[in-house]
Amino acid sequence: MDSEIKEEIPVHEEFILCCGIETQVLKCGPWTDLTSDQIANRPKLLIFIIPDPNAQEIKDIYGLRGQVEHKLAFLRTHVPKEMKLVVIGHSIGCYFSLQVLKHAPELPVIRSFLLFPTIERMSESPRGKLATPLLCWFRYAFYVPGYLLLKPWPEKIKSLVIRMLLRRMNLQSEFSFLNMLEPFCLINAAYLGSQEMMEVVKRDNETIKEHLSKLTFYYGTIDGWCPKEYYEDMKKDFPEGDIRLCEKKIPHDFILYFYQEMADMVADWLKDDLSKI
Repeated sequence: MDSEIKEEIPVHEEFILCCGIETQVLKCGPWTDLTSDQIANRPKLLIFIIPDPNAQEIKDIYGLRGQVEHKLAFLRTHVPKEMKLVVIGHSIGCYFSLQVLKHAPELPVIRSFLLFPTIERMSESPRGKLATPLLCWFRYAFYVPGYLLLKPWPEKIKSLVIRMLLRRMNLQSEFSFLNMLEPFCLINAAYLGSQEMMEVVKRDNETIKEHLSKLTFYYGTIDGWCPKEYYEDMKKDFPEGDIRLCEKKIPHDFILYFYQEMADMVADWLKDDLSKI
């Protein structure tokens, strides 16, 4: 049954130019270009999972604010205005999701799921206390060695290393993970991480309150980035909100081993919303 479902839902990868940078897009479904397809052939709903002005109009494109602008530019440029949206964010993607709601209220977002949300006090979290000095102070020490070590590697060697790592972790990859070993990508990821530690401090209660009816928060019980006390604070501040606590001990980085379980859970949550479209 599972194999039949996978065959019915094609998944393809493409790269587009958005805000002057090459952007990887994974698409599920038979649609390739939503803006050029006839309205009758378009899907009724787009699920936007987070991970057109030109590049000069967005400063610091690889920083926290630049990444928010990048997501907004993608939605405004590549998605028809009348298409309803479901926005799903994981980790820092939840911060981006709230920023999308805040800065683009004209977008027809009907629901947003914030999974293991890192939307406040990141540097104070257990993992944040370890990551902050590494990302904010010591990351420069790894730039040159990382570049000299990884840049000369041929693509075949990088591909072999990635396959060995995935096999050792008992994971399968349908798409390329070569960017994991690109110095440019690693440097930008570390730079973005440093900004997250410094800037994701205070929860945006105003935006949450304004859009509370369409938000679902899902916190973990063993999450080092947003510990259980953050969940308890959210429940206290927004008792009427849809704020849930994981009872299955799913880790923050669920994408490695619990992706199917999370996908089934979110799909089940979406049933009521889809029935109204």
